[in-house]
Amino acid sequence: MSGEGIALAYDDVTFRYPGPRGDVLSGVSMAVPAGAFALLVGGTGSGKSTLLSLAKPQIAPAGDRAGQVRVFGRPVDDLDGAVACEVGYVFQDPDNQIVCDSVWHEMAFGLENLGTPQGEMRRRVAEASYFFGMGPWFHSDTDSLSGGRKQLLALASTLVMQPRVLLLDEPTAQLDPIAARNFLHALFRVNRELGCSVVVATHEPELMADYATCAFELVDGAVREVESLGRFKCEATLAERGALCDANAPAAVSARGAWFRYRRDDDWVLRGFDLEVRQGEVHALVGGNGCGKSTLLALIAGTRRAQRGEVRSAISAKAMLPQDPKALFAEERVDEELMEWAHIGGYGADEVQAMMGELGVADRADLHPYDLSGGQRQMLALGKLLLVHPRLLLLDEPTKGLDRTARERVAGMIEAARRDGVTVIVSTHDLAFVRRVADRVSLMFDGELACTEPVGEFFRNNLFYRP
Repeated sequence: MSGEGIALAYDDVTFRYPGPRGDVLSGVSMAVPAGAFALLVGGTGSGKSTLLSLAKPQIAPAGDRAGQVRVFGRPVDDLDGAVACEVGYVFQDPDNQIVCDSVWHEMAFGLENLGTPQGEMRRRVAEASYFFGMGPWFHSDTDSLSGGRKQLLALASTLVMQPRVLLLDEPTAQLDPIAARNFLHALFRVNRELGCSVVVATHEPELMADYATCAFELVDGAVREVESLGRFKCEATLAERGALCDANAPAAVSARGAWFRYRRDDDWVLRGFDLEVRQGEVHALVGGNGCGKSTLLALIAGTRRAQRGEVRSAISAKAMLPQDPKALFAEERVDEELMEWAHIGGYGADEVQAMMGELGVADRADLHPYDLSGGQRQMLALGKLLLVHPRLLLLDEPTKGLDRTARERVAGMIEAARRDGVTVIVSTHDLAFVRRVADRVSLMFDGELACTEPVGEFFRNNLFYRP
C-alpha cells in the first residue's frame, strides 16, 4: 500500500528510557490505514502512551529510539511548524492540555501560536464550535466546565489545527458513562464525517468496539493486529456467582441529611444526602462528574466534615485510595514504598514480596514509584493500603488507567477483602467493574441519592447507566 494509503506507520521502532526503566518498545511495526478508527490495547505499562507520543515529536519522551515513524509516508522527524499539525494529540487528563482561562481562547490558542490570520482563525473556531454544539458554553471559564466538556474542548482545540491523524490516550478514563458515550460519538463523527484517521490507546476497548475498524495489541514491546473485535467482552458479576453479602448486616457507614460545600459562596455538593452501607458489602457509588462521589468518600474518611447533618462510620480501621495515587507515596523505591507502614500494619518483607507479585510489579522493586506507569502506580497504592488490613476500604476510581488483566486483579483483591469481612465502598465510572464486584449500587445526582439497588436490579432497570 502506498504512503498515502497508510495514515500512520511504525517501522521496526525500538525505544529505551534512560535509567532502570529500560526497554519499552522492541521492533514495533504497525500500519494504520487512512480513514481508520484504530484501537491500541495492551497491559498496564506495556508502552501504549510511549508508542503514540513517538508520532508527535513535540511531546515524545526522552530516550533512545531506533526505527522510523511515518505519517502519510513522511518521517515525523521531518514534520515541523505548521506541517506538524497533521498529527493531533489528546491527553488522558484534559487539565494537562488546557492552558487558557476561557473556552474561546483555548480554541484559538494553537492557531495564534502558528500566526494564523484572524479571519481564518475565526472561521475554524466557529466551524468547530458548531460541529460540537459548544455555543451555549463558548464564553465559559475553562475551570467551570465538567470533565466531559473539558475533554470535548481538548478535542475541539486539537481539531481546529486540522490534523489528518488524531491520537488519543485513554480519552474516556475520567469521564462518567454518559459523558464517555457522548465523547465517543463526537469522535466517531470526526472519523467518519471529517475523514480524520483516529488511533485510541485504551484499557476499555469494549466501549469503542462498535466504532472501531481495526485494533492492535502491544505485548512484550511488540505489536500484533487483533483479529476479531468481538473478543472484548464484559466480565461476569460476583452476583451471578452468588457472592452477595448478608442483607441483614448492620450499618458500617450512614449518612443522614448531610449537606456539604467547599466554600460559603459555592453551590452545595451534597444536599440533605442519605445513605446506608452494610458491613461486609461492596457498595458502588456512580454518577456524573461533579455529582459528589469523591466528596462523600472524603466525609466518610473523616478528611472533610458535613456542614449540616452527619456522616458516621461504625468502623475505625479505614483506609482510602485517592484518585491521584501519588498522594500516598513517600519513598524512593517500590519495595520501600510498600514497607513504609510495616510498623503500624504488623507485616514484614515476606508480605511485601508476596504483594508485589500479586500487584504484578515484582520485577520493578528498585524503580521509583513515579517511574511506574499510571496503572502500576494505582496498583501500588492499593497494595500499600491492603497491607495494613483496613476493615473499611474507600476506593476513588480504583481502575483508572488499568488494563483488563489489572482490573481483574483488583476485582480479585476486593473479593478476597470482602470474604475477610472488609466493607468496601467504590466510587467509579467503570460500570463493567461495578457489575463485576458490587453487591449494591447507589446512583448520585444533584447532591442527592437517586436510588440504591442490588447490582443486578440496577442494571436491569437502567436505560443509560449500563456496562
